[in-house]
Formats: sequence, C-alpha cells, structure tokens
Amino acid sequence: MVAMAKLLLVLAVAILTISMVESKLKETNNDEEQHQLERVNGQGGQKNGQGSLKSSQCPEQCLRRCSQTRYKKPCLFFCLKCCRACLCVPSGYYGNKGECPCYNNWKTKRGGPRCP
Repeated sequence: MVAMAKLLLVLAVAILTISMVESKLKETNNDEEQHQLERVNGQGGQKNGQGSLKSSQCPEQCLRRCSQTRYKKPCLFFCLKCCRACLCVPSGYYGNKGECPCYNNWKTKRGGPRCP
C-alpha cells in the first residue's frame, strides 16, 4: 500500500515536470516567432499597414488559398497564422508571395517559407 502511494506520487511529479517543460518550450517558440516577425515587419511587432485585410477575413482568404492542395489542414493552419500576423494573403493558390512581403519573408528556423 505504501509502495503504491510512493509510485503514484512519483508519477504525479513526473507528469507535472513534463507539463512545465512543455509549457516553457511553447513559450520559447512563441518568443522566437515573435522576434522573427518583428524583424520581418521591421516595426517591433506592430502591423506595418502592408496588409489590407482584417483578421476576420483571414479564414475566407486562406480557404481560397489552400483549396487546391492535398494538405489542407497544415496549409490552413499556417496560412491563418501568417494572415493574422501580416493581414495579407497572396492571390491565387500558389506563388504570388511578392504581393505580401511579410507573408513572403517570414521563414522557419531552417530558412524555409513559413507561409503557404
């Protein structure tokens, strides 16, 4: 009985520790993304007015942008993230990223495009 209580206590501490580490990692990733976006926008995280969309228009525009891909779920996830940050979604289903410099210049840690 005592052994079972100790095992449950160790398990609870392990779960709490893992939860705290995950939370810290998410916070770190969000900070890195914010700093990268600030560099892309060039205005310390402020919207630089380049996008004419309202954030409420992002879902519609991203549905259009991602309508032709086989990978709809990840396309929509990243498109919405980029649209909310840049307030812009390029025309068409692919390419045309030059229309939205923020959308085009926001890169992953590896240097690849973040926005579809």
